[in-house]
Amino acid sequence: MSVTVFLVVLFAALLHASWNAVIKTGGDRFQGMLLLTLSQGVMGLLMAVVFPWPASAAWPWLLASGVLHTAYKLFLAAAYGHGDLSRVYPIARGTAPMITALVGVFVLADEVSGVEYAGILAVGLGVVLMAQGVFANGEGRRLLPLALGSALCTAGYSLVDGVGARIAMDAASFTGWMFFLDAMFFAVAALFWRGAAVFSASGLAWRRGTLAGALSLGAYWIAVWAMTKAPIALVASLRETSVLFAMLIGVFIMRERADPGKWLAGGLILSGVLLMRL
Repeated sequence: MSVTVFLVVLFAALLHASWNAVIKTGGDRFQGMLLLTLSQGVMGLLMAVVFPWPASAAWPWLLASGVLHTAYKLFLAAAYGHGDLSRVYPIARGTAPMITALVGVFVLADEVSGVEYAGILAVGLGVVLMAQGVFANGEGRRLLPLALGSALCTAGYSLVDGVGARIAMDAASFTGWMFFLDAMFFAVAALFWRGAAVFSASGLAWRRGTLAGALSLGAYWIAVWAMTKAPIALVASLRETSVLFAMLIGVFIMRERADPGKWLAGGLILSGVLLMRL
């Protein structure tokens, strides 16, 4: 992985943590996720019109990606209803690179060195430690299966999008169509789950959702592009440094409690990032 790709993916991780913080601070997390997704869909459609049409072989991957992204957001919105940003986010994002790396060993042709896998492991251990407060502090455990479901979907779309963008031959085109399809699927799910009333939102809610959508689209556009330039498992793991950014946002901006375990976990994540750059 080049220095440029490395730094750009770190920036994407900051954007990802930021949009999660925007959604978490909103009143209705499900509606916030819906507005984020709809605004992304409009942006994605504009991208799809501007950039070249993806290769026909990429469309099954695009459809699979839209389904996985929708499921991921449904799980994540539900999990945020039961826990803090600094608890839900580490679990949801932390186990995903472990799944991605394990699957990548068997089904992908990417070459990842032993040191890089050690970095992936360090990142994973760090985020697991950061999430241990669910048990140690008696926090709501209903968030666990929801956050883990989100992690499974994250691992799934990381692999699908990495391969699909390569097949599409254009990361921007793939990303635009993926977000448009995701918006279509999520809108149907929202209508079924909450009814038409969930689409009625205040101007402030729409502005918040649009901001989160722009941050999310920028973060994932960068990630999909990076997956065409570097090993998918490595990019997916490096993106999980967003857990550290989320911890800092949670502690210093949202005033969530920070115990020594969180700071130790942050050190492990940084160590993993350094290992991946050796």
